[in-house]
Amino acid sequence: MQTYSEKQENLSILLERASKQGEVRVKRADGQVFVIKPEKKKRSGLDVAGIDLGVSTEEIVAVVREGRERL
Repeated sequence: MQTYSEKQENLSILLERASKQGEVRVKRADGQVFVIKPEKKKRSGLDVAGIDLGVSTEEIVAVVREGRERL
């Protein structure tokens, strides 16, 4: 019989393997199979890759200030 610490260590190993491999299948003695896999991270619709326009932060701030002055 395993101790709580041994079971916790085995679960930790199983979760690490699922993290690396994408998923792990576990089959019980009665034949029932379970799939353990990491949950996908939820991303914002605004989380998009940036585009390098070759414009510095200072240039962007100057354009914004200029626009504000016109109003």
